[in-house]
Amino acid sequence: MAWRPTLLIATALAVVLLSVSARYGYHRDELYFRVAARHLDWSYPDQPPLLPLIARAITALFGDSLVMLRLLPALLSAAGVVLAGLTAREMGGGRRAQLLTAGAFAVCPFVVAIGHALYTATLDVFLSTALVWLVVRWVRTRDQRLLLAVGAVAAVALNVKYLVVFLLVTIVAGLLIGGPRAFLRRPMLAAGAAVAVLALVPGLLWQAGHGWPQLEMADQIAGAGDFAGRPGFLPFQLLLTGVVLSWLWIYGLWRLLRSRELASYRFVAYAYLLSTVVFFVTAGKPYYVAGLWAALWAAGAVEVERRGAPRGAGWAISVPAYVISGVGAVAFTLPVYPVGSLAQTPQPYVNQDSAETVGWPRFAAEVARVHRALPAAERSRTTIVTGNYGEAGALDRYGPALGLPRAYSGHNGFWYFGRPAGTGGPTIFVGPESAEGEAYLRGFWTDVTAGHIDNGVGLDNQEQGKPVWVCRGQRAPWPVLWPKLKHLG
Repeated sequence: MAWRPTLLIATALAVVLLSVSARYGYHRDELYFRVAARHLDWSYPDQPPLLPLIARAITALFGDSLVMLRLLPALLSAAGVVLAGLTAREMGGGRRAQLLTAGAFAVCPFVVAIGHALYTATLDVFLSTALVWLVVRWVRTRDQRLLLAVGAVAAVALNVKYLVVFLLVTIVAGLLIGGPRAFLRRPMLAAGAAVAVLALVPGLLWQAGHGWPQLEMADQIAGAGDFAGRPGFLPFQLLLTGVVLSWLWIYGLWRLLRSRELASYRFVAYAYLLSTVVFFVTAGKPYYVAGLWAALWAAGAVEVERRGAPRGAGWAISVPAYVISGVGAVAFTLPVYPVGSLAQTPQPYVNQDSAETVGWPRFAAEVARVHRALPAAERSRTTIVTGNYGEAGALDRYGPALGLPRAYSGHNGFWYFGRPAGTGGPTIFVGPESAEGEAYLRGFWTDVTAGHIDNGVGLDNQEQGKPVWVCRGQRAPWPVLWPKLKHLG
């Protein structure tokens, strides 16, 4: 293993990620995890329990430190670089193949983006990459203990995203189609499967007891049409993996299906093709197959090392090409611009999550301004409700210092964190937008008036321009209204 250069690449990625970790601010998911951390459960309507538990541990140890919250994502992305290099080694790759693979992983725009903040995708991609590496290693060594390790990693991954079930199924299917099928006769396979299933049971029991909200959540995601829906599934993979270096994993896919030297690892190609079909049909997101990218890069790099690059592709695996790809990934995904000029760059259009980390303190200040403008007699009896969990999370983070009461939301897991008490006073409701929003709120209150959110930098994100309604004349008590405000998305 080319440990020293691989670790240098991994360290460089971690340093870049940590150097900008405190710029801009929290992502809405991180604000959500902070609150979910105080409401630990076996599952949530939109995710398994591990991310809130991790957020609980980080905040308990380090307080509300954005840098410490983002230390884990940076380290996991760096560790993924090492796993990518190890995967190339398992496939027979020498120093060059290992570095081509590790470098491709390190400059992958999607990897750089999810390494910046604590997302479920951050842990999911790392754990999925680890799963594939373990199976590739088992194919080479036939060490039974690796099958137990697969079960242990799967147990953790299943508590981050239930999505890993599809990866496990397609890997098994790939092994059955292309071999080796000897894993079926290994006792450790049953032990590993038992570990994974036992880890999944508490979450499944929670889901069953709450009407399987995760299934409705999956329908909502499919219906949202992110990444241009089905037509964008393949094109966006090219963008997420890097336009220049995407050819390397495509070449790896092709060589896995054709090369005798890679025949033992052909299951990776079958797993990718099956996953692509499944997620294309179900309108999944293109990064749902990201756990297989490192192995595909590895296969392509190993073949390049053995046979040389295909005609006309040599420039794409040169050092300048990797450097340009890395600079482009940073420019399009990380908070490297002055926040005041971010709206004038292409980054918010390429990586919308970047825009979602701007403006939360100002958002909370605007809600506080509306709250202070209420008559003193109403202020102490005011309830605050938001349209999504990010807004409620932002008010939880910044609201106490501004004198705001607790914020509630009917969105996803926040609905389960508790409903407002019967204060009898007005309600400040953030969103929904437009005249339709007013009509919607008048179904619950007799009188509504609105102000608007402005992040102050002209950035078009989800909160920009959103109305802040003051609602009076509540038509029914909260126990009646609260179930009607529940929504997933």
